[in-house]
Amino acid sequence: MADTKAETTPSIAVQSLINAGVKLVFGIPGAKIDPLFNELVDHPDIKLVICRHEQNAAFMAAAIGRLTGRPGICIATSGPGGLNLTTALSTANSEGDPVVALVGSVPRAQSLISTHQSTNVMNVLAPIVKKTFSLEHEDQLAPAFCNAIRLAGIHPQGVTAIDLPLDIMSSGKSNTTAFAASSFQPPAYGAPPHGQILDLCNRLSRAKLPVLLVGMRASSPRVTAALHRLLRKHGIPVLETFQGAGAVSRELLHLFYGRVGLFRNQPGDKLLAASDLVITLGYEPAEYDPFLFNPDGKCNIIHVDNKQCDRGQLYQPQLELLGSLVETLDQLTEHVGTMKADLNTDFCKDVQRQHSEWRNSSNVKPSDASSPLVHPLHFVATLQDQVKDETVICCDVGSVYIWTARFLRSFQPRKLLFSNVSQTLGVALPWAIAASLVQNPNDPSQRKKVISISGDGGFMFTSMELSTAVQEGCDITHFIWNDEQYNMVAFQEEAKYGRASGVTLGGVNFVKFAEAFGAKGFRVQKAGDLESVMREALAYRGVSIVEIMIDYSSNSELMTNVLKSGVN
Repeated sequence: MADTKAETTPSIAVQSLINAGVKLVFGIPGAKIDPLFNELVDHPDIKLVICRHEQNAAFMAAAIGRLTGRPGICIATSGPGGLNLTTALSTANSEGDPVVALVGSVPRAQSLISTHQSTNVMNVLAPIVKKTFSLEHEDQLAPAFCNAIRLAGIHPQGVTAIDLPLDIMSSGKSNTTAFAASSFQPPAYGAPPHGQILDLCNRLSRAKLPVLLVGMRASSPRVTAALHRLLRKHGIPVLETFQGAGAVSRELLHLFYGRVGLFRNQPGDKLLAASDLVITLGYEPAEYDPFLFNPDGKCNIIHVDNKQCDRGQLYQPQLELLGSLVETLDQLTEHVGTMKADLNTDFCKDVQRQHSEWRNSSNVKPSDASSPLVHPLHFVATLQDQVKDETVICCDVGSVYIWTARFLRSFQPRKLLFSNVSQTLGVALPWAIAASLVQNPNDPSQRKKVISISGDGGFMFTSMELSTAVQEGCDITHFIWNDEQYNMVAFQEEAKYGRASGVTLGGVNFVKFAEAFGAKGFRVQKAGDLESVMREALAYRGVSIVEIMIDYSSNSELMTNVLKSGVN
């Protein structure tokens, strides 16, 4: 800690952020939080990004958390400002993205009376975050910042929030100044007990068809590097959840059997059903409900994670290994002996073939190049051929998310991002802004292209942030799959009731919409133009929008062979 000379509370707050390594903060000002904004002006080493809605500020902070592994920071004022954070903070917490929310509030003397914006935001946030911190004294500020940032970053990662009363932040001083940088580092976990490691090694050696199901907490670069070390030495089939995308590199592609989630009808589901040992790695049950992949409860499951499992009737692991995923994987790499598993069986080859056969589908190329509609597989195949492995792609929720998660391959961790637990509409564009800014907060010329994809409905949830993207000099190409409805809802309603209701949208010219914000607008007029328009848009330096009229006529196939209980 610094010396005992008293410092102002805004100075302590900002110095705490600096000591924690924070480079970006996202927010919207207001009268109850403006002392913090005023202090940030004097600290150019932290870039303050002013957003158009508090929810989007929290989305951006969450993307920083997911991409870096360190807590992203969002700021909001009292009352509705703080309340607008709730959806994004709930999404981040459920999906393991570390975030710290700084929320202004009325002076302490007014907190129990009816006055403007006196809502107790911490009481609202408490059920959906890891912990809230409500300050009652100036001396609590520095410890609160340190513990909130540490707790957000401790595995399993998530969200914390700090209440900052106006009187504490306006005129307060404290001798308890910002903690040293080393204080903000979360503790490191070790490996599980050695006996459990050996138990799992023996089970792996005996298994005829073991499968690794890689989930969201195993998708970081450090964990995937350890996974690669294991797979190079011991060939184990791998499945990814949607948030586990990118866990398998190009060199290990022969061990990749696809992604599973949402509906039990993928080639990888056949592998899970046939496996005699399913090892879930950093898996959260909400990513892919056990009642879908283990409907009869017969899977022999081993739970490997830094979080204890949430046991349910159909998720009853035979063994539970808790600790550092990196340490656990490295221990397995060292101690697993000769394995009996044979991946050259006709069954394994057939699952691999089925996983890749979509590339031979007639929908990958347009049957009518003059058609105004583009099939999802045509888009995915075209993007796959043009995108670089290191490019970050942020995908929104909707039918676009199912097609992209199933078929777009990713070979590096956390380069293909989904909201797969909360399935929150509108994440793509704010995430893309954060993914652009985090590369170099202050020099746009050093930023590489980021891609975001959404449906027309999801895009309009957060489209006001186009202004933020343009003003901050982001390099983003955003593709809109436009069918003028909430299609993911529509096709599931049709499966349930034989008709859709309440899903009709439309009425937006997205090219002109983009131009109104200073972005570049593109439109794919016919399917045969997709490749050339995509190439031009990706080459454009700056923010661009590409409108694509999408052909969702095959969407019913997304639910083929799914039990009725699997319709969400």
